Amino acid sequence: MSIDSGHGSGREPRITLTHNEDGTWTARDLEVEVSAQGETRDEALENLDAVVDAIENDGGREPTEEELQELGINPDENTPERGELPDVLK
Repeated sequence: MSIDSGHGSGREPRITLTHNEDGTWTARDLEVEVSAQGETRDEALENLDAVVDAIENDGGREPTEEELQELGINPDENTPERGELPDVLK
């Protein structure tokens, strides 16, 4: 079952909500083309808001060395390598 937020505007809805077979909900922003899930409709929408906010405000920027270190990642030991892609990326 899907619910959309077209608001009768005659345009394609910006957000759809889908009730999944496992009982969870998926919210999808059609303009930004991202999705998020949650146990409830409200949780799915809150998660979607967080994803869209991250993309529109600071998503896509490279993390600073300080941010990497806070996550336990040593930037000097984790550098891009040229070579064959891992199987999952092929």
